[in-house]
Amino acid sequence: MSTPALSGGTSFYSGFTRLCKGLAVVLLGGHIVVQLFPSAITYLALIPARTIPFTWNLITAGYVEQSVHGVVASTLGLLFIGKLLEPIWGSREFLKFIFVVNFLTSVCVFITAITLYYLTTQENYLYMPLSGFHGVLSGFLVGIKQIIPDQELPLLKIKAKWLPSLTLLFCIAVSFFTLESVRYLPTLISGTYMSWIYLRYWQRKPETKLKGDPSDDFSFSTFFPELLRPVIDPIASIFRRMLCGRTEASNEAQGYTLGGASLPGSDPIEASRRRERGARALEERLAADRLATASSAEGARKDSTENV
Repeated sequence: MSTPALSGGTSFYSGFTRLCKGLAVVLLGGHIVVQLFPSAITYLALIPARTIPFTWNLITAGYVEQSVHGVVASTLGLLFIGKLLEPIWGSREFLKFIFVVNFLTSVCVFITAITLYYLTTQENYLYMPLSGFHGVLSGFLVGIKQIIPDQELPLLKIKAKWLPSLTLLFCIAVSFFTLESVRYLPTLISGTYMSWIYLRYWQRKPETKLKGDPSDDFSFSTFFPELLRPVIDPIASIFRRMLCGRTEASNEAQGYTLGGASLPGSDPIEASRRRERGARALEERLAADRLATASSAEGARKDSTENV
């Protein structure tokens, strides 16, 4: 297992996986299609009033960017974050994560739009075309929080575990100053929450044949400051029972414990070991990148000397 570098060196601009490149082409292609054929947005984007019978837009909406800055941000986010997550999860699991989170996010956005219509009776909630990859991008940040929570980002000087929370906080703050927040805010919130649900309860661990990450360090309350956690935990437990009661029962039936002993991958100790392996892999990759950069610089100096 190897983890791509987060900073520095020429490798920052290379090492993109084949799957991420292919998905980037899909995003670019979707943007070009709706620019050349504006009527295509009616069939590809999520328009709540037309989702039935056009149910396929629950899937296609996530891969269609309507603006230039949207497609640029989504493509860069996919390439740079994808080269960190895909080698750890594997290509199949990475693609599954994208598909599941995208679909569930679209379902949540559809329900939110219908609810807002009934609360406000404003028809623009029903006919506004909603689309974009930002729901999955917010889910990627949750994946980073799970894998390398204590890794400090080189430029921002904050730990990776706060990325999802700070991103949502920033977007909520911006929403007070723009009328277009309904186009992106429900998607970001839904993408963050549904990705956590997937990683917490549904993601299969090949090494243990169990699902999810039950560690305390990845509980829902860890998205909030410690001061608020006593209030968040009881609320989170209600939603956990509503959404994941069967999943938890299934895991218990498979036996998260055996003879009083925790199975591998089912307790906080194993989750901590996974994070330590991820951190070691990250350090090894960074060291290799620094060595490669130094070798390239040394070779360049030798060439310059020989030319002189």
